[in-house]
Amino acid sequence: MNVSRIAAASAVAAASVLALSGTASAHIGVQPQGEAAKGGYAVVNVKVPNERDNASTIKVEINLPAEHPISSVMPQPVPGWKIDVDKSKLDKPLEMHGKQITEAVTKVTWTADGTKIGPGEFQQFPLSLGRLPEDADQLVFKAIQTYDNKEVVRWIEEPTEGGEEPESPAPVLALSAASDDHHGATATGAAAKDDAKAAGHEEESKSQAASGDSSDSTARVLGVVGILVGAAGVAFGVLAGRRRSA
Repeated sequence: MNVSRIAAASAVAAASVLALSGTASAHIGVQPQGEAAKGGYAVVNVKVPNERDNASTIKVEINLPAEHPISSVMPQPVPGWKIDVDKSKLDKPLEMHGKQITEAVTKVTWTADGTKIGPGEFQQFPLSLGRLPEDADQLVFKAIQTYDNKEVVRWIEEPTEGGEEPESPAPVLALSAASDDHHGATATGAAAKDDAKAAGHEEESKSQAASGDSSDSTARVLGVVGILVGAAGVAFGVLAGRRRSA
C-alpha cells in the first residue's frame, strides 16, 4: 500500500516538473548565431513558439532596449511575414564609422502575410545587430505576441539575478566579453594578414623570377657550349678527312 502511494506521488511530481519546465521554456527568446560580443556585431534569432492549442500567432513585436540604443538593426526577410521597423530620435547621438547617428531602431514588428505560427510550431526571425554596447552584460528585448483569437501575451517581465523566472519573462540576450574579433578589429587584422600574404607572395614571385632567370641563363650558356662543341667536332672531322686524303 505504502509502495503504491509513494509510486503514485512520484509520478505526479514528475509530471508536474515536466509540465512546469515545458511552460517555462515555451516563451519568446533571443538566441545569437555564434557569438554576441560586447562592442561587436551579431546576428540573432528571435525564436517565437506557439503556446496555444486552438490559436495561431499572427504578430510579433520586439522592442529594443532604450537604455542601450543600437545604431544598426537590420531584419532578414521571412517568407509570409511583413516587417515594419520603427525608429526614434536619440537623446544622445551615437558615433559609428566616424559619423553621428541621431536616431535608432526602437521596435521591429512581424505581421503574418499569408502564413501563421500554428499550434505546436515555432518561427525564427533573424536580426542583424551592431554595434553592441560595451558597458552591458545583457540586453533585454521586451516582446508582444498576438494570436488570431485576439489574445495578446506580453513578454515584458525582466528577470532578476538569483530570482525565480517570471511568468512572462522578456527575452534576454547575454553578451560575451569583448574580443579582438569584433568588426573593427577584424577588418584591421584581416588587412594586416592580407598585406603579409601579399608581401610573401611578392617575395616568392621575385625568388621564382630570379630562379627562372638563372635557369634561362644556364640553359643559354649550355646551348652555346653545345654548339661550339658540335662545331669543333665537325671541324676536327673535316681536318681528319683531308689528312687521310693527303
